[in-house]
Amino acid sequence: MLLLLLLAWTAAPARALDLTRATVVAPASLSGPERKAVAMLVDEVEKRSQERWTVAPSAQAGAVIRIARGQGAAEGYSIRSSGQEVAIAGNDARGVLFGIGCLLRHLHMTRGAVSLADGFQITTAPRYALRGHQLGYRPKTNSYDGWNVAMWEQYIRDLAVFGANAVELIPPRSDDAADSPHFPLPPMRMMVEMSRLLDEYGLDVWVWYPAMDPDYSNPATVDAAVREWADVLRRLPRVDAVFVPGGDPGHTAPRDLMALLEKQTESLHRLHPKAQMWVSPQGFNQEWLDEFLAILKDRQPAWLTGIVFGPQQRISLRALRAAVPRRYPIRHYPDITHSLHSQYPVPDWDFAYAATEGREVINPRPAGEARIFRLLQPDTIGFLTYSEGCNDDVNKAVWSALGWDPDMPVIEILRQYARYYIADGLAEPFAQGLLALEGNWRAPLAANAGVETTLAQFRSMERAATPQVRANWRFQQALYRAYYDAYTRARLLWEQDLERRAVDRLRAAPSIGSPAAMAQAEAILDRAIEGHVAGDLRARCFELAEALFQSIRMQLSVERYQAIAVDRGANLDTIDRPLNNRTWLLDRFAEVRRLEPEAARLRAIDGIVNWTDPGPGGFYDDLGSAALQPHLVRGPGFQEDPAFLQSSLAGFQYNAHYRSSWWDYAESLNDAPLRMHYGNLDPDAQYRIRVVYAGDSPARKIRLAAGDKFEVHPLMTKPSPVAPVEFDIPRPATRKGELDLSWYREPGLGGNGRGCQVSEVWLMRK
Repeated sequence: MLLLLLLAWTAAPARALDLTRATVVAPASLSGPERKAVAMLVDEVEKRSQERWTVAPSAQAGAVIRIARGQGAAEGYSIRSSGQEVAIAGNDARGVLFGIGCLLRHLHMTRGAVSLADGFQITTAPRYALRGHQLGYRPKTNSYDGWNVAMWEQYIRDLAVFGANAVELIPPRSDDAADSPHFPLPPMRMMVEMSRLLDEYGLDVWVWYPAMDPDYSNPATVDAAVREWADVLRRLPRVDAVFVPGGDPGHTAPRDLMALLEKQTESLHRLHPKAQMWVSPQGFNQEWLDEFLAILKDRQPAWLTGIVFGPQQRISLRALRAAVPRRYPIRHYPDITHSLHSQYPVPDWDFAYAATEGREVINPRPAGEARIFRLLQPDTIGFLTYSEGCNDDVNKAVWSALGWDPDMPVIEILRQYARYYIADGLAEPFAQGLLALEGNWRAPLAANAGVETTLAQFRSMERAATPQVRANWRFQQALYRAYYDAYTRARLLWEQDLERRAVDRLRAAPSIGSPAAMAQAEAILDRAIEGHVAGDLRARCFELAEALFQSIRMQLSVERYQAIAVDRGANLDTIDRPLNNRTWLLDRFAEVRRLEPEAARLRAIDGIVNWTDPGPGGFYDDLGSAALQPHLVRGPGFQEDPAFLQSSLAGFQYNAHYRSSWWDYAESLNDAPLRMHYGNLDPDAQYRIRVVYAGDSPARKIRLAAGDKFEVHPLMTKPSPVAPVEFDIPRPATRKGELDLSWYREPGLGGNGRGCQVSEVWLMRK
């Protein structure tokens, strides 16, 4: 349901209700979850104000927070302030919890003072029935594996304050290491503790349970799996639903997977009679997807509760909803934690960020996440997000708040986030700062001077912050990103300038000789490693990384903090990755020096200097760069197609020994083609194409067609090592003065959908 009343706080209040020494009046008949909610209210107010409210069955005088039951839709509540009283009426136990959460988000709490806008009132209930997040206590999650029970309880409270009503747990055996040096408890014990905590707050417990055994067509394997799952699930105090992904991990044909899950459901109901069973067609190839949909349509298994739409799905959410019988609801499983190689990647992310900050960076994307939510969520009953750490904390708040009220302005969500989590006085500047951090990732980084403005804003907040705010991990995360972004831009500008100067020296090779030109160019390039530009920004990143390890167990380095891998959020280890072609150029210089005679060396240097030159009447596209891809057909784009199922997107694969133009590339997903279009060609000319097939999927074959009729090359293995290849364009394909190019990967494959990846294209007039 939508918000039903206009909020009095939308206009600046003339007066504020002083609640500094309020009494919480709560009836003795409150349920266990309601008592936990009241305890949360008292505790969280005290943390922020140092004032501890009294809880009593009645109050004779002074300000009162009255807890009661109301009537209305499930989980809804109303809050009314009148005189010296604030009344919270929850429609059920969860309504009490969420009403208290709403009050906490709107209280003004400073040291020694608590107040609420006079006349505050609201009546509301959630639009979506399911609003939750996956919290996996496992090694690859970068921070969660270091959390103790108290930290988990705090985070569960934090999620509930913004309206989350479910958490998804992960069993001890998954696609992960069995242990972590950070674990305060073994995985099974912590899973039991988390289930217990969620039950105490009255929140749903989901279990993400991958089917990873190699052969579920074998009855013995099925029997062993049923026993293994039962041994885990029987220990949990509460289980409301089990979700089994069809892939990532797991690789089982639908007929065998569904037979397994029917038996698992029977076992589950013996342990948790009301628990639900959900499944996703993740990673399915076309044959398996067709088989899966046929099972749903023809058999309509009664044991199955619903379908999950998550990463690595071949069709859109709208298409899945149309193909699945209406008896099965669909739950969204959005990836809110990854910035690239993911379900909803950052559009047109700059290669410098991709190379350094990486896939699991601290990633507030409030406007982007809101767009994904509003575009896709109407086909679902709700969501449990895919998270691999607290790097996506802002995104969790956005999804939770929009799950309650999809029309809530994003800036208001961020103000409440900042007011409650950071400090009352920072509500506006911190909220705007989060939007600015998202803006840092728009536009080519070299041209985005707003990055320095963002840092200046956060530095101003940092200088004025209290010790408590400086120790706040959410504040530290935003600072880390602001400093890291600015340091990366400073390095990018410096290193690109060095490369331009080095290439200028190479251009002098015909007059000064190739040995001298290369030596001078190499000396210029080496300045990038002789000292750190913007060393103060770099040093602050290291200080904040240490602070984040101490405050929230973020593991931003493998060596320093024992992160499981560099690509699992340990971007302190990649902060100094080269951002120009230095390594590639030095490799080329070594090759050139072996050439004889001097004329051969000069020709090779000319090829380096004029790498992007397509010759007279030709065209060059760097398809990984949004500023250098004029002939790329981009499709609907992020605003209409955030999963890029029908749009081209930028992909990344860093290798210092490659040209920087090979670190990124344009790609299409699944069986969708990657397209380019050229106009104003010479209809009488013969054209030739030079193309570089880089990317993260070298084993995927690729095919190129011109127009609808002509094959430029059939499915081929990509060159390894990466190198340009050339082909003639059939003359009839350009006879009308235009050319359409289409690349395809092998059709019908499953998995992550990647493989059709192109870095550079030259269309040359012969």
